[in-house]
Amino acid sequence: MLSFILDSTNRNIIFVAMRGNSFGQVFKLHTFGESHGAAIGGIIDGMPAGVTLNLEEIQLELDKRKPGQSAITTQRKESDQVQFLSGIFEGRTMGTPIGFMIANQDQKSKDYSHIKDTYRPSHADYTYDAKFGERDYRGGGRSSARETACRVVAGAMAKQVLSQYGIKFNTYVSQVEDIVLSRSPDLIDFSLIESTVVRCPELAVANQMIERIKEVKKAGDTVGGVVSAYITGVSAGLGEPVFDKLHADLGKAMLSINAVKGFEYGSGFGAAEMRGSAHNDLFMQEGAEVKTKTNHSGGIQGGISNGAPIHFRVAFKPVATIMKNQETIDNEGKAAEVMGKGRHDPCVVPRAVPIVESMAAMVILDHYLRNKSAKID
Repeated sequence: MLSFILDSTNRNIIFVAMRGNSFGQVFKLHTFGESHGAAIGGIIDGMPAGVTLNLEEIQLELDKRKPGQSAITTQRKESDQVQFLSGIFEGRTMGTPIGFMIANQDQKSKDYSHIKDTYRPSHADYTYDAKFGERDYRGGGRSSARETACRVVAGAMAKQVLSQYGIKFNTYVSQVEDIVLSRSPDLIDFSLIESTVVRCPELAVANQMIERIKEVKKAGDTVGGVVSAYITGVSAGLGEPVFDKLHADLGKAMLSINAVKGFEYGSGFGAAEMRGSAHNDLFMQEGAEVKTKTNHSGGIQGGISNGAPIHFRVAFKPVATIMKNQETIDNEGKAAEVMGKGRHDPCVVPRAVPIVESMAAMVILDHYLRNKSAKID
């Protein structure tokens, strides 16, 4: 999106790019703040009036994402208590913008003084400097995953609205490095997701994942993984042709999350190895419902939901900041070495679960509200 201003000196039109701090069309979130600033926060616009919100449930979702929750996450201590500033009265939404903020309480900016003039490999240090010519090196500033707490607030609200229509989200860790939960989503006991700190619903696999993360952390290294989502209760018809397909918006939502390297829905890249006769989801009628015998489409066909469960996978890279010496350069182009200090996640996927779920909920609610104008009943 672009806006423009008029230069009063020579009356030239100067185009000003909007910086991508907002997400959504009808249900929209705009976030602000940096990792080591006074606070982070946001404004949620487009929330319908008259929705009764359970503010305790919103805080519980934030607690799933907050740092310091287990031995396999960063030990930064943040309560992540959200404070609502507007748009909610006596527990109900007013239809006006909902402003909120979360104070930063446990900043240790000195942990980052050693990278003030150097660039961490595969981090956003260099690219932010190249783009803006200004860089907040304290915890990565705006590039920090701390910003994602704001998304969890909005996503938790979206989930409460969608739950009234029977839409349920099940999001879990399905892979850490080469340790994979191979069980099909329809055979998983989702009640076990929160039973371990790694948020994998199969206990034997979860224990392997936990031990792997501990080993990697002890070695001063990091490791990646995969978060999977399985969404049920979404009716057929959500999604906009041509550019705002439902899976396209889900993909953008997931790829906007820090450290995400890949997104696939349904059969994903596996479809490249299949023939149409095997991949096609055959239709059948069950009572008043249209269903499919298989779900290679991941609940989305032609960019529009078909009523089947929506399922997708999100791949996360190993965190760029590691506790080992690495070759790099400084901001003058001179050779340097850098080693991570302070508190960092050895693996982001356990804390990424509520973020993935929140972004999915925001997309689904946005399309649900947009779909209200698709036809006149």
